[in-house]
Amino acid sequence: MLELRPNCECCDADLPPASVAARICTFEHTFCADCADLRFEGACPDCGGGLAPRPIRPESQLHRFPASLRRVVRAHRPPSPRREPERPTGWL
Repeated sequence: MLELRPNCECCDADLPPASVAARICTFEHTFCADCADLRFEGACPDCGGGLAPRPIRPESQLHRFPASLRRVVRAHRPPSPRREPERPTGWL
């Protein structure tokens, strides 16, 4: 059962259970769409796996299977800038 964490682990933005902006990896690291797409380019900074839209638990099931209240926030470095491959001597 997914934990449905209530916030982005990077910027601490609120991500309620029905949020379409929530992204998760297979280890349930949770990020907002802005951090996932713009800052981490779709790859989880914790495990390296892909970040995908988090499924939405039907509201009728939240009373029986509530979302987590535990907020997780970690310091994440931005990804390293991409370097141009070095060209052999004589190339323009």
